[in-house]
Amino acid sequence: MNGSLLKTRLGQYGAAWFLSFLIVLVAGLVGSLVLHIDLIRLADMILPVVLGLLGLVLVGFLVVTVFARETIATKIVLILLGLILALPLLWAPVLAVVVDAAMTKVSIEYSTAYAGFRIIVGRLLFPAGAVGGELVSVGWGWFQAIATVIGFIAAISQLWPMIQRMTGARTAEG
Repeated sequence: MNGSLLKTRLGQYGAAWFLSFLIVLVAGLVGSLVLHIDLIRLADMILPVVLGLLGLVLVGFLVVTVFARETIATKIVLILLGLILALPLLWAPVLAVVVDAAMTKVSIEYSTAYAGFRIIVGRLLFPAGAVGGELVSVGWGWFQAIATVIGFIAAISQLWPMIQRMTGARTAEG
C-alpha cells in the first residue's frame, strides 16, 4: 500500500474541492453583485461547465489510477476513495451557488442546474431511502452536511501547511 500516493491524492482532492467552491463562489458574487447578472442565470451557465469539468477530472483520476504502476491494493483503495468522494466533490460548486444565493437573498431553487443536481442526487440516494419517502429528504440533508464537512476538512488540510509557511509558524518537520 502506497500511503504517500494516497496522501497526495487526498491533497489533490482537497485542492479540487476548494478551487471549484472558491471559483464558483467568486464568479457568482462578482457576476451578480458587480456585473448585475441574474444569479439564477449565472448558476445555470456556471454549474454545468464546472460539474462537467469535475466529472472529467474524476474520470481522468480513475483512468490514471487503473494504469498506474501501483499494487492492486493501492489501486482498489484509490478507486474506492474516488467513487466515495465523487458526490462530495461535485457538491462543492453547488454549495458555492447556495452560499451566493444566501448572500444575495435569491432563491436558488429556480435554477435548472441546481434543481437538476438535486434530482440526480435524489435518484442516487433513493435506493438507500426506499423504505420511506422521508428518508430521501433526510438522506439529502445528511449528504449536504457530510459533503460540506468532507470538502472543508480536505480543503483545510491542503491549505494548512501553506498558512503555516506564510505566517512563519514552525511545523513538525522543521
